[in-house]
Amino acid sequence: MGFTDALVSSPGMVLGAVLVLLLFYLFYGLGSDQGPPGPRPFPVVGNLLQLDLKQPYNTLMEYSKQYGSVFTVWLGPKKVVVLAGYKTVKEALVDNADVFGDRDKLHIMTETMKKDKRGVIWSNHEPWREVRRFALTNLRDYGMGKRACEDKITEEAQYLCDVFKNFKGEALKYTTQPMNQAVSNIICSMVYGSRFEYDDPKFVTLVNNTNRIIQMVGSPSVQIYNLFPWLGRLVPKRNELLKLKETNENQNRQFFKNLRETLNPQMCRGFVDSFLVRQKKEEGVPDSPFDEDNLLQTVMQLFNAGTDTTATTLRWGLLIMAKYPHLQDQVREEISRVIGSRQVLTEDRKDLPFTDAVIHETQRIANITPIALPHRTSQDITFQGHFIKKGTTVFPLLTSVLYDESQWEKPHSFHPAHFLDKDGKFVKRDAFMPFSAGRRICLGEGLARMELFIFFVTLMQRFRFTAPPGVSEEELELVPRVGFTLSPTAHELCAVPCL
Repeated sequence: MGFTDALVSSPGMVLGAVLVLLLFYLFYGLGSDQGPPGPRPFPVVGNLLQLDLKQPYNTLMEYSKQYGSVFTVWLGPKKVVVLAGYKTVKEALVDNADVFGDRDKLHIMTETMKKDKRGVIWSNHEPWREVRRFALTNLRDYGMGKRACEDKITEEAQYLCDVFKNFKGEALKYTTQPMNQAVSNIICSMVYGSRFEYDDPKFVTLVNNTNRIIQMVGSPSVQIYNLFPWLGRLVPKRNELLKLKETNENQNRQFFKNLRETLNPQMCRGFVDSFLVRQKKEEGVPDSPFDEDNLLQTVMQLFNAGTDTTATTLRWGLLIMAKYPHLQDQVREEISRVIGSRQVLTEDRKDLPFTDAVIHETQRIANITPIALPHRTSQDITFQGHFIKKGTTVFPLLTSVLYDESQWEKPHSFHPAHFLDKDGKFVKRDAFMPFSAGRRICLGEGLARMELFIFFVTLMQRFRFTAPPGVSEEELELVPRVGFTLSPTAHELCAVPCL
């Protein structure tokens, strides 16, 4: 009996085949205008089987070479338009900011949030605008980008140096926790109004949980769960992540309770105090975004975003300096010549062009956020000749901007000269977009830039970073660990005191 005869004699098989085809048409709209081109999807799973889920940005980079700078992939039932290359990402996020400026959700991150009570990252429309404006204004009031904040970073850099000094030049098992704690304390001082001691158990739990959450959000199993939420409790990392998130939420509620009990509206200590005062003023206002839910989500998002990206970039910077000692020598020579042993100031940046170029190149090559948080189109648009419907998920591929071969002379090498002119003066580059761009550009960009500069220069002043005994510079690998952001894989470094 042939294959056709078998199908005819088995109604169940015919029905199954029809159902598969219906699913294919339902999910992927074959035969209709699908917008930008892309790899052919499979039923139900889309292009998931073709993606490297541990490093999806690498697969998307390869697709951009085949399908162009605007292309479509199907992540299960979700249609995603990917934007690749500096010109395309800029045209979308900056020139068409209103169309590409909405935020799409990650199910795991919004699962326990109320609609429109999603803080400064996951909300849209007026609630988001109002809370973001409030956050920017108040964080600036508490020093973000000002001398008061510079003093806090300088003080924290000394605490971090003390931690490194205690190792007396012996190998640091891993720099994650002290670096995360130092950077976290800057946002804590602005949000809560005070810093924490590094051995405070509540602080240790908060920082470690945050680090673990960010790592797990990028894991393949959680990515699959975001696309197929009905898997629910079958995904162990989803359950662990939600428990960690709940622990951090409860801890923050306790912080809020303590701050509320000691609140003086005339002398606000930080962002939480200001929010509580605004909350009191808006009691009885219908649909006010200044409620307990939005306070909780906003503070947790400020803490998460204000910790991971900067701390991770600094860890990459120290690892790169250890791997390329000749560049570390140039950095330390410039610092010694320009500012000596005195404490670095933000205004010194203009006189430290090579050091500034190294920091920028670290951000570029580390590529810690290869795919920007998902965007969503707010209306129909024909973009670069492709029709994209309202409500379409959009992935700006930031790695394609930072490694754009039309914008960078040596895109895949660590090359500080990318940010220096022929006279050795620092130059800005338009394709430098580690903080994304447009309406959703990182709220704390100014703070992060100040932190990176002061922490990095202070550490370079006081220590020489080397590979541990028995390990050569060549053996130090610049390989990222799987996670929502790309941090270095586990490694050891020696911080040899110099002052």
